[in-house]
Amino acid sequence: MKLLIATLMAAAALTACSSKPAKHEAAKASATADTPTRSADGVLIGPDGKSLYVFAKDTVGSGASACYDQCAKNWPPLVAAPTAKPAGDYTILIRTDGARQWAYKGAPLYYFVKDTKAGDKTGDGVGGNWKLARP
Repeated sequence: MKLLIATLMAAAALTACSSKPAKHEAAKASATADTPTRSADGVLIGPDGKSLYVFAKDTVGSGASACYDQCAKNWPPLVAAPTAKPAGDYTILIRTDGARQWAYKGAPLYYFVKDTKAGDKTGDGVGGNWKLARP
């Protein structure tokens, strides 16, 4: 319960403090410093309970994302809070727009815009390039 309250407070603070519009505002609000993901039904999910994905065109371990512009609109990155620190299998990469994105075992993590609620997995296999992120 304390974690949920802390997460909601952090999300509210991030949203309220943002002075410049960001493409990834929803992802920013849902990212937390301590627990960027958790596992449910064999897949990684973000703090909001929605499924996370990896992109075949990303080079794992490169510290870079290959998903920008329209791609990032359809596949918003799991953005790391400014105070977030890498831990264990989780690292943070800096996107070209300056946003900080979580990566798991070197693979950048993304949401899918068509997943509208927790438990949706509609992005798995899209275009042959997107797969559910697995622990």
